[in-house]
Amino acid sequence: MAAGLLEVSSLPSRFSPDRIMASAAYPDLPATKTKDEESQTDAHSTVDDTTSYKELVAEEYDHAIKYRTCSWEKTAALLFSEYICLAITSFPWSYSVLGLVPGIILTIVVAGIVQYTSLVLWRFCLKHPDVRDACDIGKLLFGGSQLAYNATAVFFFLNNTFIQALHVLVGAELLNTLTNSPVCTIVYSVVTVVVCFVVTLPRTLNQLSSLGTFSALFMGIAILLCIIFAGVQDHPFGFIAGQNPIVTAIPIKGTSFVSGMSAFLNITYTLVGQIVLPSFIAEMKDPNEFPKALWAVTISEVIVYILCGALVYHWTGNQYVTAPAFGALQPVLKKIAFSFAIPTIIFLGALYSSITSRFIFFRIFRNSHHRHSNTFIGWSAWAGIIAATWIVAFVIAEVIPFFSDMLSLMSSLFDSWFGFIFWGMAYLRMHPGPKRWAGPWRSLETLVNYFLILLGAYIFVAGTYTSIKSIVDSYQQRLFGSAFSCASNAI
Repeated sequence: MAAGLLEVSSLPSRFSPDRIMASAAYPDLPATKTKDEESQTDAHSTVDDTTSYKELVAEEYDHAIKYRTCSWEKTAALLFSEYICLAITSFPWSYSVLGLVPGIILTIVVAGIVQYTSLVLWRFCLKHPDVRDACDIGKLLFGGSQLAYNATAVFFFLNNTFIQALHVLVGAELLNTLTNSPVCTIVYSVVTVVVCFVVTLPRTLNQLSSLGTFSALFMGIAILLCIIFAGVQDHPFGFIAGQNPIVTAIPIKGTSFVSGMSAFLNITYTLVGQIVLPSFIAEMKDPNEFPKALWAVTISEVIVYILCGALVYHWTGNQYVTAPAFGALQPVLKKIAFSFAIPTIIFLGALYSSITSRFIFFRIFRNSHHRHSNTFIGWSAWAGIIAATWIVAFVIAEVIPFFSDMLSLMSSLFDSWFGFIFWGMAYLRMHPGPKRWAGPWRSLETLVNYFLILLGAYIFVAGTYTSIKSIVDSYQQRLFGSAFSCASNAI
């Protein structure tokens, strides 16, 4: 194993009581190899990867709470809940800025890059079975550096907490929209936080996966209704007589760099979700099956993203398109379609809270039985950590008056690493020195990964510039409200 993570030698020895009992519970579990046997085996073989994961699964056989229990189908449910989300309804706006043809091409290209880097990530996790989250990978990529681990942990926490804060705001936005804003928006934010807290309480991703299926299903219905309603309504909301929707195949003349970059980043940030994948892989019974879940989700998301973006844009045009696209629907239709997004708004925020809370909880109880037992201390700590993440998310959502631009800024800073740079580096770590150039195809793949690192660096710089410029422009136009405002944010 690479430096910085648990050593393989920390696993039970072949003849330990734990190993004997685990073998009885898992009769197909291969025997642990001696150091001499290990030295004769290719360190990169899939057989060894599988053996290591089976040993980790076997260690949990007598635990009250078993984490490594997800089938690939349940992992697919988690992935679907992450990618079939509310952000899809912002694609029509991106296509209106970029033009229909470039928008569709960028969607396919970015999805392909994310698919490839996710497979690199998966293979890296197989090489390092003790990896539990993106923070462990950050440490490995920088030679076991504790500083790198801590920096990655800060990025990890901020990224996930800002996504939780987004769901607090969107939850209040939905409730304001459905009820015509009869109460203070802060009340709706608190209601969202409380419901999300309850949904986050299950300790394992296996338990959350069923809710993930429910979430993705309802979001799919919301998107389908949005598309249908956009097509059947007489006119988009806000329609001006004589000004029919204008749809362009390419960007309209005068589109600024900031606008174009914002639209591109909107597509990129929606597709980039690799930050949670190591956590998903770590709780699978057989991580070798992860690509099945990944391919199923990638194919589905590309179809859904393009259909939603292209069709809704076609019917609403440059003048009437909104983000989210529900805003372009007539009031009654908007409420009907938007209401089906409730499970996703709640569950996806809860999923990111669970991932963050799991990271903290596992570090506090790294070698404690509270980690895998139904003890009062364990459950109290788990609930307390979850509550803390939601309190922080609530404060962030309410305090920052330019939250949307701030979220874009955070995404530029973090997604450039978790979406591109990390996985180019992971590939290079798995193919050191001359191995990177062993043949034309390997050399080509190596060049692709160097390009991914450069692309991540570009997104880091250009995305940060775009976000800061947007904040400055909004301040000049006095578009920001105040902290803890009761003003309605209904669409």
